[in-house]
Amino acid sequence: MAARAGFDCDVLVIGGGIVGLSTAYALTRTAPGVRVAVVEKEPGPGRHQTGRNSGVIHSGIYYPPGSLKARYALSGSAEMVRFCGEHGIAHAVTGKLIVAKDRKELPRLRALAERGRAHGIPVRELGPAQIREHEPEARGVAALHVATTGVCDYAAVAGQLARSAADAGAQVRYGAGVTAVDRRPWGVAVRTAPGEILRARALVNCAGLQCDRVARLTGDDPGMRIVPFRGEYYELARPDLVRGLVYPVPEPAFPFLGVHLTRGVDGGGVHVGPNAVPALAREGYGWSTVRPREVATTLAWPGAWRMAARHWRYGAGEVHRSLAKRAFAAEVRRLLPAVTDADLRPAASGVRAQAVLPDGSLADDFLIRRAPRAVHVLNAPSPAATASLPIGRAVARWALEALD
Repeated sequence: MAARAGFDCDVLVIGGGIVGLSTAYALTRTAPGVRVAVVEKEPGPGRHQTGRNSGVIHSGIYYPPGSLKARYALSGSAEMVRFCGEHGIAHAVTGKLIVAKDRKELPRLRALAERGRAHGIPVRELGPAQIREHEPEARGVAALHVATTGVCDYAAVAGQLARSAADAGAQVRYGAGVTAVDRRPWGVAVRTAPGEILRARALVNCAGLQCDRVARLTGDDPGMRIVPFRGEYYELARPDLVRGLVYPVPEPAFPFLGVHLTRGVDGGGVHVGPNAVPALAREGYGWSTVRPREVATTLAWPGAWRMAARHWRYGAGEVHRSLAKRAFAAEVRRLLPAVTDADLRPAASGVRAQAVLPDGSLADDFLIRRAPRAVHVLNAPSPAATASLPIGRAVARWALEALD
């Protein structure tokens, strides 16, 4: 299946985050004769969602049976641990606590326990005294201990995927943002910011925060829009307050897991967060980053207004916690009462590429659509890093089918 004359590659992957690089890695392993190229607008791999998260290897307990998130996270978590071990990437399987703060949350906690057992995940239900055995400073009426949750350095994983793909013959080009796509019956031609034209027989869109734009450049209607949500983190000044990972019981109406505490893979620092506030730019890592054209594009999407009408109370609380550190600390104290306002030191933020559908609903599952000569990954937030290796294989398989 070598590239035909006049083509620069067989499959062109747009996006050098962990999903795009996993797709290139899978292509080089499963179809060595296929020529692969990756274009990434940043100067290196994993500069956005991949490198700006809490580094958790999720067990899969949150995701409904039959969903893509459940399928890929369940297999991907164990595979990610093996990949890190094989390549000497920092990681640890720490387990975590999901803590019910009051009795109202007990039915949801029990439902999570049942779901975990249905998935074959080792979970143990704990009472208040047992919570303190695992996390002496944590408080709650009950908790689940999930043994298979871990942490790793996803930026290092992305770097290794890029090197492995390149060693197998893939071209990985940084500083090559996509400005135009011309799709024809024979394939696609892509223009990059430096002015280069790349011709490929099939395109894979793993552009994350820009994925809906790339889909439209390709001539496809993605049927959704990315609405960016910034997740703001703090670092705990007294990391000895937390031994491992402490999570709240998530709200079922939202694809966000709530403010949690995560000891880093180095065993030293503890990240606290994130919240989820609307970002004023696709890559708006602070309130000061505002791109009016991008805000206008979001406001022009009817789904954004329907989402706001449905969830404005929740969103107002998140914005309040963003603007008032005291409110954020109060939320943390519901899990860890010993935390003071002074214990929270600002840390780097991330932005979640959240797909919003026309009816205003937040896409809860991974969303991957196939089109002639193209595969579009349109919703791949958490746990996509955990699940990136099986996601990459699936996308690679569809890309190979697009060649035919």
